Parts: sequence; structure tokens; C-alpha cells
Amino acid sequence: MNAPQDHRHIIPIRSAYELPEPIVRDELVRTGRGTAMGELLRRYWHPVGLSSDAGDTPRQIRVLGEDLILFRAGNGEPGLLHPRCAHRGASLLYGKVEEDGIRCCYHGWKFDPRGQCLEQPCEPGGGSRVGRMLQPGYPVAERYGMVWAYMGPPAKQPVLPRFEPFEQLEEGEFIEADDQSIGGGGPVIVDCNWFQHYENVVDPWHVMVLHGSFSGTQFTDAMLRAPTIRFDTTPIGVKVTSLRTLDDGSLFRRVTEACVPTWRVVPNPRVGQYARVESIGFILPIDDTHFRIYTVARVRTAGELTGFRSRQGGKLWRELTPEEHRRFPGDYEAQTSQGEITWHSHENLATSDRGIALLRRLVQQQVKTVAEGGDPAGVRFDAKDELVRFEAGNFHDPKPAQAGA
Repeated sequence: MNAPQDHRHIIPIRSAYELPEPIVRDELVRTGRGTAMGELLRRYWHPVGLSSDAGDTPRQIRVLGEDLILFRAGNGEPGLLHPRCAHRGASLLYGKVEEDGIRCCYHGWKFDPRGQCLEQPCEPGGGSRVGRMLQPGYPVAERYGMVWAYMGPPAKQPVLPRFEPFEQLEEGEFIEADDQSIGGGGPVIVDCNWFQHYENVVDPWHVMVLHGSFSGTQFTDAMLRAPTIRFDTTPIGVKVTSLRTLDDGSLFRRVTEACVPTWRVVPNPRVGQYARVESIGFILPIDDTHFRIYTVARVRTAGELTGFRSRQGGKLWRELTPEEHRRFPGDYEAQTSQGEITWHSHENLATSDRGIALLRRLVQQQVKTVAEGGDPAGVRFDAKDELVRFEAGNFHDPKPAQAGA
């Protein structure tokens, strides 16, 4: 006779058939005009291209779900205008850039970079509405080698920030900008929602698992040691402090920040190069299911910024075969595999996700503030307050004193 089986430790399978329909937290992920998050994001300046992207050939770009035309008039002034000509709707993508503006290919109406109509050549007397007809567009400015745009309500336009890491350069340093989505772990255009990457900045635990094992060792051995983690909120974001004990008993203290609206303030993960953060990544939501990252850094040699790109299995992402992408997944694979927009209702957050919970809570508060007519965190209207400071960086602390010593 067979002995009775012990079923005490058998866990029944949870049938996927019974999974409820997924729910997405729209207030965190939707970026279109009129959405809660879209209105929050439109209260800040965003980089929309390198300065070199604004030239005498019109360039179509997509930002926060809106298609726009970026160009630079012959007098050097950049412009960012709605593509449909205010006359009959022909796209300014096919316009001709001239000394003082861009001319529509259909009937020759010309607009300056701010959208003011300069010429209506087919109209009697050169046009009765010249100077009064306006082509819709957005204010732009240039700083740190990039073109920035403000896409929110005109009455709420803040000053364009300056960032302390780029304003206080040491001898031999200069500013370099990059548009290749450094930190995204994959292609230039990442095909998932921007927030899936944004909250990764405050997820320090994935460093040991994803970057230390699955991807092949991407960072130094010290980075892969189990850290002591502390999460703190700041006036403009969430700060993560990771403490790792080195072989001599001293501490490697790494501080990372995720700041509103989309800033990833992440120091280079090379132990031994201790300094305040040298680069900032600006996540640009293209639409709800695509984003890219513009990065600015202070460097000492031209092209140094591209060296910040990580490797998986010893190769750059674009060099991996389809099989190697499965063997050595990185941030791109982990985040895009959550889906174009992750199913928030199917998550099971744990204690290691405290940084993510704090960031979501802070962003939700900013969404609420804007919806109630207030100004979100970090927005400044006086030029004397335009400098933004951070605590992020890699720091070396001496060996803690022994108790009773």
C-alpha cells in the first residue's frame, strides 16, 4: 500500500486565466496636453535637441506627444513651431529657412522663429495681416549645447535653470552634450513609457542583480557589494544614499537623485573617481510609449561622455546578437519587457521599492499642485534663483572610528 503523500508544502499554481484586467496609473505616465502628468511636465523647460539639430533644414521632432518643427534662421535664432502652416495647413517641414525665418512651400507665407508672420506674398499689398498673423509655436532657449523648449501656459513660464555641476568648472574641464540616451541601456529611442526608466534611478538594488550578474559585471567589484541604503525626499525629488564598505574598512558613499520633472542625477559608477556628480540625464518623453535621454556632463577630453555607456557581456548594446540580448539583459531589456506601459495594478511592491514609492508619491503631489492652480516643485521665476544644486556624487569616507577607541 502506498504511503500517504504529504501535501502541506505544495503551493497551488495561480492560474494566469484568473488575472484581472490591468490598470495603469495614468497620472504618472500619460504626457499629452490636457493630461494630469502632461500638464505637470509642461510647467518645466525640456531639452528638445542639440544646438546642432537646429539648422537651415527644418527638422520634425516629437515632444510630449506633439509634432513640432525645429529650425534655425540665418540670423542664428532657433525656432520651434507647429508644423501646420497657419494659412492652409501645409507642413513647415518642407519650408525654406531664410535669414529671418521660415517660408512655407505652398504659398510663401514666412514666419520668424517666434511665429510672427513676416510676409504673405500672394496677398494684395503683401498681406493685410502681416505682423498680426501668428504661427503657433513654443519659446526656445539654448544652454549647455542644447535647445530647450517651454511648452506650458505662457503666464507660467519659469526661468531656464542653470545647474551647479556645469557652472563651477575646474581647470581643464568643459561642457559636452550627448543625445544618444546614455543610461537607457539600449537604442537612442527607447520604446516604453518614460516613467519606467525614471523610477529606475531610485532602485539601487537592481545594481547587484541586473548589472552585477545578468548583464555581466558592468561596474567595479565594489559596486556589486551589498550596500546599506537610505532614501530621503528633497525639495525637488528623491535622494538615494548607498554605503559600501571597502577592503580597508573605509566607505564608498554614492548619492543618486531623481528630480522633477525628469532629471536623472546619477554619478559615474567608477569607484576611485570621487567627486560631485559630473553629469545629468534629461529624460524626454516623446509620447506615452517612447522616450530618449539628453545628457550634459563636464569633461576633460572631447568624446569623453560617450565613454559613460555601459557594456553587457563586454559589448555595447548595439553589438549584441539577439541571443546575447537574452543572455545579458540590461536596463533596456528589463524596462521594455514590462510592456509599453507597465501594469501598475499587477505590481507587488516590497520593502526594497521604498524609493519608487517615495518618487511616485512626490510626483503625484506635484500633479495635484498643478491641478489646483499652484506651481510645482523646482519652478523658479526670478533669474537670481535659477541655479539648481544637487547632493549627488561619489564620495570616499574614512574608516569609521571603533566604539570606545
